[in-house]
Amino acid sequence: MKKIITLLLISFLLTACDVWNAQPQPFPVWTAVPSGLPNIITATPIILSPNVIVVTPITPTNTEVPSPTIAPTFTPVTPTETATIVLAPALGVDILGCNTGIDITHGMGEVTNAYVTVKNTGNVDLPNTCALLRAIDEGREHPDKKVCVPNLPVQSQVTLKLTVDSTYKEGTIIQVDATSNDVILMRVDKQACTDISLFGGAPSDLGVVKPIQ
Repeated sequence: MKKIITLLLISFLLTACDVWNAQPQPFPVWTAVPSGLPNIITATPIILSPNVIVVTPITPTNTEVPSPTIAPTFTPVTPTETATIVLAPALGVDILGCNTGIDITHGMGEVTNAYVTVKNTGNVDLPNTCALLRAIDEGREHPDKKVCVPNLPVQSQVTLKLTVDSTYKEGTIIQVDATSNDVILMRVDKQACTDISLFGGAPSDLGVVKPIQ
């Protein structure tokens, strides 16, 4: 039924065209577009050339020449320095004891006598070696407060008698300076000088230079 209706509708349309003197246009004829030639497949396979990587070997160019190994040598050192002996003056002082008396010769009252041994304990002779006596209660200067010897050789000693003007019946604190060429090398103090009589009396070798005992 649908087909009959469609045919009638087409016939009506064609008749209408004739009424309006309009002829239907022919449908365009489509021409097929020629296609390209097909690929020819042969039995020979297509070989793709791979990228060829050329590796150039690197030749070492180090031109350093190894230095020969030097064996250590030892040169004995000959000592050229000689020992230097340092001369060092040194004195030792021993206060053997004291006693008191009256010095009429010099117009003084009581005086204090000190018996002192001076020793050269250094390694050089000591010229003009002296011992000087001082007292805390000293009055006038006594001429025998300082006694000297011309030279005191190394490892030698001398016993000297020194005298100061002191106060009557007063405790005397004494001090002895030992010098060489007026340079003080030793100073000794004694708060209470023991009576020399307790040690056998005054020495008999006063002013005599002899080896250290």
